[in-house]
Amino acid sequence: MEVILIYLIVINSLSFLTFGYDKWQAKNNKRRISEFNLLLFAGVGGTIGGLIGMKFFKHKTNKFSFKLAFNAIAILQVVLLYFGMQMFKS
Repeated sequence: MEVILIYLIVINSLSFLTFGYDKWQAKNNKRRISEFNLLLFAGVGGTIGGLIGMKFFKHKTNKFSFKLAFNAIAILQVVLLYFGMQMFKS
């Protein structure tokens, strides 16, 4: 359990920082991080960090297709977590 907690702290921190870095790159007309990679961070457990990064840096908050994909990942994770907990509850 401790390893999972450490993983989630690290991946969410990286996700948050990646959103911030991409916003900085966008403001300075530099090479950007692809939306695929931003969504990948969310998909591998960095959803909370990504969500905080989106709000804190005001990044990707107006792009409907990105928000739709991000929210779909978050919903899928909640569903998987729910069913995973039900399996271990018995």
